[in-house]
Amino acid sequence: MAYIGKTPVLGNFVKLDAISVVNGQAAYTMQNGGVNFTSYDNVNQFLVSLNGILQSPTDSFTVSGSTLTFASNLSTGDVIDFVMVLGNTLDVGTPSDNTVSLAKLTATGTKDATTFLRGDNTFAEAGGGLVQVKYAQTQTAQTIGSASLTDLTSLSLSITPTSSSNKILIQAVVSGLIQASDRGFSLAIVKDSTVVLEDTEKKAFYVNISSGTPEINVRMPFTFLDSPSTTSATTYKIQAKTENGSNVVFNNGIVSSITIMEVSV
Repeated sequence: MAYIGKTPVLGNFVKLDAISVVNGQAAYTMQNGGVNFTSYDNVNQFLVSLNGILQSPTDSFTVSGSTLTFASNLSTGDVIDFVMVLGNTLDVGTPSDNTVSLAKLTATGTKDATTFLRGDNTFAEAGGGLVQVKYAQTQTAQTIGSASLTDLTSLSLSITPTSSSNKILIQAVVSGLIQASDRGFSLAIVKDSTVVLEDTEKKAFYVNISSGTPEINVRMPFTFLDSPSTTSATTYKIQAKTENGSNVVFNNGIVSSITIMEVSV
């Protein structure tokens, strides 16, 4: 409702801690719960009773900071009955449960089902979460005998990132049967048409066996974290190439797979 004249001061009414009179002293420290009290607007908010008589603000006492000063020194036998502060403008007390809505908060950012309120009073999406996962596998044998990178059939996935700042984690396991007369193979991860991971130094994603070694079936796991910096559909696939004219049979009855995960940061 509207008011005629000055709007009343609203807030919590506080009864301050008891104050013991010291003979010959006029100034006393005001406390609330043992803590110095300064949460007021002006001296007219105070009700001070001395020896059973209400004192007149400004005339009989003044306040400054946490100090209450009487107009004259008090004497032994004087009693400060109480000090009440009415309409404490800086302390509204403790709100009842379920009485403060989000609209009353000063937090910035967008508040919805995907965000949370951080310690710096801003709404933000949770970081480091798993947003989406794609998976593909195959057991269909595929022979590759080329020194050029060749797509491994069925080990290709497309993903559309929800944010350009998110990462894509690629995990793959590829099996390859190397015949006794062959030498080995190497793998690569391709994003759309660009190679993003290839072991050109033949130290990690590369298998080579000595001539005359019996055939060997190799399962090679590897992981790569990519930063696509886009919200457009992006395709990741596994490619392979063989060494020294080898013919390697991939997925020879053993599952090969690729998993791609969007991770928010």
